[in-house]
Amino acid sequence: MLIRILSFLLDTLFFVLIGAALLRAWMNRLRINMNAQPGVFVMAVTDWLVKPLRRLLPTALAKARTDWASLLAGLLLALLYALLWAALVGALLNLSAAMLPGLLLVALKMFVRVALQLAFAVVLVYALMSWLQPGSPMYGLLGRLAGPLLAPLRRFIPAIGGIDLSALVLLLLLQIGLMVLG
Repeated sequence: MLIRILSFLLDTLFFVLIGAALLRAWMNRLRINMNAQPGVFVMAVTDWLVKPLRRLLPTALAKARTDWASLLAGLLLALLYALLWAALVGALLNLSAAMLPGLLLVALKMFVRVALQLAFAVVLVYALMSWLQPGSPMYGLLGRLAGPLLAPLRRFIPAIGGIDLSALVLLLLLQIGLMVLG
């Protein structure tokens, strides 16, 4: 029972940390102002890792449009998650080189799972806000975050009766991706 509780807490903590790093990278990629929420939260949660990584990365990568430091922070956090998870379940007691691929797979799975769940949450809240408060500032922010994800689907899925079904299709695809990953 204690292992399950600790595993849940570990999953939750690293979901927030990795999700914040990925959201920071996505917001920087889209040139979204980080001086308003959720940017302030994301910066506060990830600065301790992203700022040192920015200093370590070559100048060309640091000035690229993609925020490589935030993506690297997310990957490093996923690797730390895998190590702590292995320690929790006792796998580190007999750590060998043969376990390294398994740890990397756990880290990659966590990274992809957080990315899919983050995209799912953004698109779901965006779809709900389009019905509830389409004029709010949060709707605009979510539209900028979800827009690049929805754009490819909008080319193939027409609006039916004034309703954009691309968000529903993307939510289904993301859920299928999570099922395949699980």
